Amino acid sequence: MGALTERPQVSFEAAEFAPRPAEWRGLRRDDVRLLVGTGAGLRHARFRDLDQHLHPGDVLVVNDSATVPGELDGTLDGRPVVVHLGARLEDGSRVLELRTAPYAERPILDGRVGDLVQCGDAALRLLAPWPRDPSSPTGAGNRLWQAEAAGGLDDELATRGRPIAYGYLDARYPLSAYQTVFARHPGSAEMASAARPFTPGLVARLQAAGVVLARVTLHTGLSSQEAGEAPGPEWFRVPPETARAVATARAAGRRVVAVGTTATRALESAVEAVPGGERVVATSGWTERVVSPADPPRVVDGLVTGWHDPQASHLLLVEAVAGRALAQAAYDGAVSGGYLWHEFGDSALLLPG
Repeated sequence: MGALTERPQVSFEAAEFAPRPAEWRGLRRDDVRLLVGTGAGLRHARFRDLDQHLHPGDVLVVNDSATVPGELDGTLDGRPVVVHLGARLEDGSRVLELRTAPYAERPILDGRVGDLVQCGDAALRLLAPWPRDPSSPTGAGNRLWQAEAAGGLDDELATRGRPIAYGYLDARYPLSAYQTVFARHPGSAEMASAARPFTPGLVARLQAAGVVLARVTLHTGLSSQEAGEAPGPEWFRVPPETARAVATARAAGRRVVAVGTTATRALESAVEAVPGGERVVATSGWTERVVSPADPPRVVDGLVTGWHDPQASHLLLVEAVAGRALAQAAYDGAVSGGYLWHEFGDSALLLPG
């Protein structure tokens, strides 16, 4: 991953978090704001205008993973905690993060191997730091754990589980608020939020304008990385029809625009070298690919994205796609323009070419 100093220097104190979904603010999903950044400068629009900024033959790559309940209340050594559950690993264990109760404001870093976390009738035993030891890049403790579930964890999630949320929201919102119009395959711990502003009407207008929508699946992990922490391994799939759509667009000189960092990671994880360049192939599995300025994208040349914290590794991916100058200009414009941050916030379309 690239050096931290490569990130845009965001005056984050001036940024505003979206405290609730657009629908709870009296808006349609596609009424959120859209900052369009190109080599010619910045334009302010609404997300419903997205079709006006793309060309026939451009490919929009969307993540069709659906969000699953991943948050439970629990106890650790008698103290209340909020439990965030990430990927189900191949041996049946789970990725787990412990956060402070009641609103999950901060990670808990003093867990130990063998600790038992009780969540109703289910118990989770901490097996080992995940994906490495220590899992906190500061070395101050372990943020993420591999945990073994005993009892009815799936039943607990089905009856008492809720979408993963953080302290900047003003209330808890239903799982439906965390699904995108493309959601088809359950498995994401947190919403692939860049696609949240899409509506069926906007999708129809994009298709009528000749924009090609291509699907990938990437089941997102826990997004609350600390400074300097790369995203962990995530399961993904790129189907044959998406590989063909990308190849057709590139051969015709059209743009490949990923909707979100998750779609970018999935697509870039399916690139193989061929004489004279690279191509996307149909594949699936676990990816550890981290797109950054030090390891830039090979096929994605545009990005639809939300606004990320300065310490987030996602911001390095934004810079890798958009370029340092455009990424910095976009974040400066978002802060000065009062754009809203996080999963229910506003959006950007970055087209450096």
